[in-house]
Amino acid sequence: MPAGLHGWRIDRALAQLVPEFSRSYLQQVLAEGGVRWRGQACTKASAKVAVGDAIEVTLRPAAQARAFVAQPMALAVCFEDEHLMVIDKPAGLVVHPAAGHWSGTLLNGLLAHHEAAATLPRAGIVHRLDKDTSGLMLVAKSRPAMDALVRAIAAREVNRQYLALAHGAWRGPDSRTLEGFIGRDPHNRLRMALVGEGAGKPARTDLHRLDGNAQATLVACKLHTGRTHQIRVHLASLGQPLVGDAVYGGRPAWGLERQGLHAAFLGLQHPITGAGLRFWRDPPADLREALVQGGLRYNPPPAGSGPIA
Repeated sequence: MPAGLHGWRIDRALAQLVPEFSRSYLQQVLAEGGVRWRGQACTKASAKVAVGDAIEVTLRPAAQARAFVAQPMALAVCFEDEHLMVIDKPAGLVVHPAAGHWSGTLLNGLLAHHEAAATLPRAGIVHRLDKDTSGLMLVAKSRPAMDALVRAIAAREVNRQYLALAHGAWRGPDSRTLEGFIGRDPHNRLRMALVGEGAGKPARTDLHRLDGNAQATLVACKLHTGRTHQIRVHLASLGQPLVGDAVYGGRPAWGLERQGLHAAFLGLQHPITGAGLRFWRDPPADLREALVQGGLRYNPPPAGSGPIA
């Protein structure tokens, strides 16, 4: 170890010695036992090195580098052609690799589903659903389709509607629109929150009460924007968090352990042909059973329509 690095943290010293690798990557190598220091494996990034120390580093692929691999999985495909897929995502499936979920994601499944996915950013994923949200998602299969879908979503030309099971009795008019700014919660980095204009992005959700009682309400939600956790934040702001959504004050009920949110409807023009497309999927069995146990009525809309007029 050079004299100039005496007393440095080992992760910082390694980043100085091998600048072609990031400090975060070297910290990961340390955590996985890939560094020998003073003759022993070192996993503590804060260890202080001394002049003359011998350090041996065994480089290995990072978890991120191993994430973007094809992994065959069963996909519930509602529509597919050479440019576009519409899938019904089950609750529990992570959409995109991230810390703690570097494999088994929808992206991995798409890479195995068709060869062109490897040539597209994010394998063609143009919008996301939370891990525990079920329902319909758009996926591009060609670059022209992906560019067109991204533009359409940004221009609010894609009609996305959800079914939400919320705690508590509904107060106020059956239909209302919530608008404001959503950004990272300054008190809890795991949450989003309603914030001031300079601290967040504009968010708008149309809400319509479908049925309810003193314990719970079934709400149809139409997104005009696609902010992270938007519906969850807006319903929690009314004092009616989603059943099962512990992050925003909800709790499990009627056998439903995950958040009671389902992406039920998609309406759009085909990104290449311009044909009108409309898709509806009923909520999965766990959410339907929770509605029954909670004493709420669910009436599927007529074929080809969405839940909000």
